[in-house]
Amino acid sequence: MKRALFPGSFDPITNGHYDIIKRGIKLFDEVVVSIGINADKKYMFSLEERKAFIEKAFENDPKVKVTTYGGLTVDYCKEINAKFILRGLRNPADFEFEKAIAHTNRKLSKIETVFLLTAAKTSYISSSIVRDVIRNNGDYTLLVPKSVRVK
Repeated sequence: MKRALFPGSFDPITNGHYDIIKRGIKLFDEVVVSIGINADKKYMFSLEERKAFIEKAFENDPKVKVTTYGGLTVDYCKEINAKFILRGLRNPADFEFEKAIAHTNRKLSKIETVFLLTAAKTSYISSSIVRDVIRNNGDYTLLVPKSVRVK
């Protein structure tokens, strides 16, 4: 089985993330979308909310699993037997940042990182932009899957 891990904070999941996952399941037998736990980071949405947003978005797709993890991503990949890390790239700054992480992960393990370019229609969307739109009472629904709803 070709299993890929798509790690992130997903605070919240965006249409860009959604697009990468949908395209990833065409390349892999299974995509494990996993929310990294970082106690030092402040999130807008709880871990449970973020997990529920993703699960609801992919409830009809058996090739997508949703989990959480702590520690090094490569250690979690070994734990779940994922041979690939899936990442999306929006711009050159993303590439430089992700390249350094991919090189480090490759040095620490045999796990390969696979990069997909975001679709042009979602390349401007980031979770931080979505959070700012939500904080300022803007129409965030254009930027996220239908499963993301603010109370």
